[in-house]
Formats: sequence, structure tokens, C-alpha cells
Amino acid sequence: MLKSLFWKLRYGTPSLPVAPAPSPEASPAHAPASDADDMPEPTLWGAVSQACTQAQFEEMHYAYWCKEIREEPRTHRKQWEFCYILQALKNHDMLMPGRRGLGFGVGLEPLAAVFADRGAEVLGTDLEPDHAHDAGWVATAQHAHNKAAMNERGICDPETFDRLVDFRFMDMNAIEPDCHGQFDFVWSACAFEHLGSILNGLEFVVNSVKCLKPGGVAVHTTEFNCSSDDETLDNAGTVLFRKRDFLLLERRLKQMGAVMEFNFNLGQQPLDLHIDTPPYSVDEHLKLQIQRWAVTSFGLIIRKT
Repeated sequence: MLKSLFWKLRYGTPSLPVAPAPSPEASPAHAPASDADDMPEPTLWGAVSQACTQAQFEEMHYAYWCKEIREEPRTHRKQWEFCYILQALKNHDMLMPGRRGLGFGVGLEPLAAVFADRGAEVLGTDLEPDHAHDAGWVATAQHAHNKAAMNERGICDPETFDRLVDFRFMDMNAIEPDCHGQFDFVWSACAFEHLGSILNGLEFVVNSVKCLKPGGVAVHTTEFNCSSDDETLDNAGTVLFRKRDFLLLERRLKQMGAVMEFNFNLGQQPLDLHIDTPPYSVDEHLKLQIQRWAVTSFGLIIRKT
């Protein structure tokens, strides 16, 4: 309650009340025409804080990173999140010996193994098993219960992985103080929308930036509401962030000496206009319907000056 009041008083009201769930006969979700038509479509090559769009899947960088994580390229936003994080950190010279990274909610994702394979030292974190089980992450095979789980694809040589990678349990809503100022980069892949509220998610991003050294970079992906900059899904197991929430976050981070650059162009190619509905497809899944909103993945890049 005090945290919510602090954000509202200092940075403006970040959330409106949650809209009711739609009735079965309600109109399907739809994505409006982008309000950023003056911006070019985002690219992986020059990644900024941006949405998942079809054009990025067609870049050679996308196929390269899919090969590195041992996956066949497919037009699915979750795969895009891994490629986006990798390319963003590569663009900022973070994937090299001597760098140290901190991952949140790492689950079974392949990113830590790719970082270690390039010589970076990594600390991966995830919820304690009891909490993860209560949240449903264990049942859906999205939880890391030990260090070896982060290299189950065999991406990194086992000896190198064991030397460079460590793992500990950590709650993203309570980042441990000994992490502050210790890392060159931090990351999370579609995790902070599950922290209970929009305010909790924004606070997590702020606290993750506190873990960076000067010149460090944070890269996070999350859920973006393409349909509305007003009503959204909040105070739920999964929340949907809006443009206004990200701009509020930018204002807070700027006061901390951190900078962001945005491109809100949502793309206009066929898959950018297609809304996948339940049961969701394993392909052609860039935008999807959650309740009455069209949603896609959005990446955030934050540089600490």
C-alpha cells in the first residue's frame, strides 16, 4: 500500500481499475494501428526498447541466435524474447570474458549457458521450489531447481559452465542487497509480469537496475497491451503493461541516472496484424488474445550511466 501511494504521488497514477472480463459474446481482441507510424519498424540489429514484430524474425541475426540456443527458427514471440535479449546484450558488448551477469526467474531457459559459453560469469536465480510450486511454475516445467537445469541443452562445455555459472534461490520482489552494484548486465525473460501487479513489476525493474555497475545494461522482456493505453489487466497472476507504464518507468529510472530509448511501432506485416486465440499456436504467435486485449512481447533495454 505504501509503495503504491509513493508511486502515485511522485510519478503519477500508473494504473486504472481492471476492466471486467469479457462475456463470451464480446468482440475479440484487436490491435489498433500503431500510434508510432513516424518510427521505423524495430530491428534486432539496432534493438532498443521495442515490441516483437514480424520483420525481426526475417533478420539473419534471428536465425543465428536460434542456432546458438539449439532451436529451429519459428515465428513465436517466446523464442523472439531469447533472441532479443541475446542481441541486445551483444550490441552492448556484454557477451565476453570478464563480464558478470545476473538472471531473474531463469527457469529452464538457455541464456545462461550461452553467456557462459562466451566467457561471461553468470548468477542465475529463481524462486524457491515451494513458492514456485504454489505459483504453478514447477507443474509447467518453467522452474530451475538447480544449476544443471540451465545447461540441459548442452550449449556450454560442462567444465566451463560449472566454473562460470552459479545459482541461488531469490524472490524477484525481494532482491537481496548483496547484489547491488555487482553486475555488468542483468536480464529476465517474460517474468516480471507475474509479480502480482503492475506496480510490483515496475519496482522490480528499478531494483534490478540497482544491481548494475556504472555502464551496465538491463534487458527484460514482458507482456505489452497493444489494445489500450488505459484499461488493462492488473493485480493478477499475469499483468499487462501499457505504453504509459513504460514511460512512467523511464521517468523514474532517469532520476536514478539510467536511460532508455523506445520504439513503439507494432509492425504492419501480416503476422503483426494477426491475433492468435486459444488454444494458442506453436507458430504464427506474435500477438495473442488475453481476455479482451491484444498482447505481444515487449523488450526493455536500460543503460546505467
